[in-house]
Amino acid sequence: MLSNKKYELKRRIEELEGLKGEGTELITLYIPPSKNINDVMNQLRDEYGQAANIKSKSTRKNVQSALNVLMGKLKHFKNPPEKGMIMMAGKVSRDGDRSEMKSLILEAPEKIQSYRYHCDSNFLIEPLKELVEEREKFGLIVLDRREATIGILKGNNINQENHLSSNVPGKTKAGGQSQARFERLRDIAAHEFYKKIAKSANEVFTNTEDIRGVLVGGPSPTKEEFLNKDLLHHELDVIDKYDVSYTDEYGLRELVDAASETLEKIEGMEERQAAKEFLQKLVEEERMVTYGEEQVRKAIKIGAVDRLLLSADTRKYRATAQCKKCGYSIKKTIEENEIEQFKEQNKKCPECDGDTEIEIIDLISELSEKAENKGSDVLMIPTDFEEGEQIRDAFGGIAAILRFQTGDL
Repeated sequence: MLSNKKYELKRRIEELEGLKGEGTELITLYIPPSKNINDVMNQLRDEYGQAANIKSKSTRKNVQSALNVLMGKLKHFKNPPEKGMIMMAGKVSRDGDRSEMKSLILEAPEKIQSYRYHCDSNFLIEPLKELVEEREKFGLIVLDRREATIGILKGNNINQENHLSSNVPGKTKAGGQSQARFERLRDIAAHEFYKKIAKSANEVFTNTEDIRGVLVGGPSPTKEEFLNKDLLHHELDVIDKYDVSYTDEYGLRELVDAASETLEKIEGMEERQAAKEFLQKLVEEERMVTYGEEQVRKAIKIGAVDRLLLSADTRKYRATAQCKKCGYSIKKTIEENEIEQFKEQNKKCPECDGDTEIEIIDLISELSEKAENKGSDVLMIPTDFEEGEQIRDAFGGIAAILRFQTGDL
């Protein structure tokens, strides 16, 4: 599920994509949590000095102005935030010949792995897109009777969490033992090793938020033997098992490659299933769903929404104008191209002619926050499948599956 914070970042990215500098003068910094702020400041000072060599007077001035803005903001930090931060500054082109200084600081939604300084005619946003991208997590286990490796897959990143070695004897029996006794000892040792693997996997996976399921890899019949013992925590869903040749860190990558088709089908499955469930309930249990902004708002208000379904393509805003003098207010949902018109028409209060305070909020962000405050799940429904298109086109991109019937709201 897409959190409200990440949704707002996605919208911010869309805005940043449309910004362009007149020259190579927009600066982007990706600062990981481990980076020393003094080192960053020293580099910016060096860049400021080197910018004096830029031939174009306007580009030289704009680059140095952007560096000054960044250094001014950076001096307020002793250390980067827990996951790192992204800083951007530069003069961006506006309508006609106008330009204005744009600067922002974003706290990273996921951990930044490496430091980057970038100066170009556009802000560097591809790494930010990757950080915001919704990525489900999967538990990984690769094993044979000699060793096992446990990891977590998130997006394209595989993190090894634990590596275990066994005391299971090799196939050659020790002298003086019967073959049957030797095999029994091997089986006992293998069982103890499987218990050790399961204990470690259970600790890792149950302490990791939002694990979608577990993938298991190894040679046959070892992985089947392990799974048949039913040692994994009952809340962990084993998605499938795969033949892999390696049981070390490389084996984790081999497992992910083997499961690639399965993983593609699973990604976004929750959103697709919710859209299908909404349409099915609309036919079979009409009173357990609602749609359209007004009706959904009412259902959210009384806590009736179990899951809020919002089209990922919705681009609307909730505009509010409130009189500073008498308190009169007007609220309206508008399109992006109506924002300036709303501001112009509602500068003055129609009741007392006082000045108004105007607030423009992204509609999806506003509804998401209200729903989350009532304990509802919020799902962003993509439109790359038939039911997702229907949610957008037939229901205005706003629908809900209810906890209880609401009657005539």
